[in-house]
Amino acid sequence: MKQCITVLLILLSTSLSAQIWTSTWEQALQKANVEEKKIVLVFSGSDWCIPCIKLEKEVWMNEAFIAYAEENLILYRADFPKRKKNKLAPLLQEQNESLAEVYNPKGYFPWVVVLSPSKKKIGSFVYERLPVSAYIEKIKGY
Repeated sequence: MKQCITVLLILLSTSLSAQIWTSTWEQALQKANVEEKKIVLVFSGSDWCIPCIKLEKEVWMNEAFIAYAEENLILYRADFPKRKKNKLAPLLQEQNESLAEVYNPKGYFPWVVVLSPSKKKIGSFVYERLPVSAYIEKIKGY
């Protein structure tokens, strides 16, 4: 019984985390304009970049960040996986590459860009071993 409850809690927390990320860049832009929220654009190598994986586990999946993001942000992950099994659909890959040309031309991973609803860059940062509250304050400050 305990194992079933544990599995259910893991699935629930994973699905909650997944819900705060928009599926497409167009959806992120539309929601940001309608809801008048900042966009957090994250360039990630989800299956090869150790700092990206740490940022995901330590910040993006943290309950405090999720609560803040749901109320204040629109999140979009431009992922660049390397493993064949994680390969993106061609259209999504092209979209992420186009975003990288504009917002991450030096190819940093992870690279977090904070944008206004009108797509104007208002801040950016890399992964640092900081508490979640520091990330929230950093984003609030932009």
